[in-house]
Amino acid sequence: MHVEVDVPKCVASGQCVLLAPDVFDQRDEDGMVVLLNENPPAELHDAVRESATVCPAAAIRLEES
Repeated sequence: MHVEVDVPKCVASGQCVLLAPDVFDQRDEDGMVVLLNENPPAELHDAVRESATVCPAAAIRLEES
């Protein structure tokens, strides 16, 4: 899996961080998404998929391998 985020689309809801804190974080100054791991291990894939699904701005894009 490869993860990409479209930071300008992010609305800082933080759902991704709650679901996959090893993959996503938020900037302190404005809450915008920070991608910590663009190639997460298999055990995190379900949480990353859920993060992409619930993102209100659709700012997370996944490429499955």
